[in-house]
Amino acid sequence: MSDLPTLGSLPPGTRGRIVSIDAAGSTEDLHLRLHEMGFDEGVEVEVLHRGPIGGDPIAVQVGGMTVAMRRRDADLVRVALGEETRREAAE
Repeated sequence: MSDLPTLGSLPPGTRGRIVSIDAAGSTEDLHLRLHEMGFDEGVEVEVLHRGPIGGDPIAVQVGGMTVAMRRRDADLVRVALGEETRREAAE
């Protein structure tokens, strides 16, 4: 699954579906907070915005909610992209 991009690596406007959250790279508290915010396997996400300095924080739409998160936390979330989204991200 490491060949899948992380949420933190995607440019704004990219949509995908959460495949996994790297529990080994996170604390139990962080994993629980992500779950409480709606970050679960199978949920659709979209990167909305990146901060101006180092791309941190990023704004993500998950479910019907907009969440701001640190890029290092977003890098724990693996995302599958649709064919159309993959083409847009590659351009």
